[in-house]
Amino acid sequence: MAPTHTMPNRYEWSQAKSLMPVQAKCERGLQGALVPDRNEDIDHIAVVYDKGDAPPQITIKHVSGSVHQVFADGIAVAIIARAYGKAPTASDVLLVERRNS
Repeated sequence: MAPTHTMPNRYEWSQAKSLMPVQAKCERGLQGALVPDRNEDIDHIAVVYDKGDAPPQITIKHVSGSVHQVFADGIAVAIIARAYGKAPTASDVLLVERRNS
């Protein structure tokens, strides 16, 4: 029996903010994005990295109040402000390997 994957049903990748469209030339380097989750009332932070590279080390820096900055290998890739809920942690970040074009 073939494995079933629920990620495409849960994460709405077509609605992700900050990802390049499929028709665009492939970008290289680290890129941050917000991906809606239809099972939760929250967007998830995703970091896209190049195929063949090691997954980046994710760190989170508290800026002020509910504002946090997300870093991938020391490069700022997102700023998050949550109206409610806990502060984001590195384990909350989805790591996505970019395929070669």
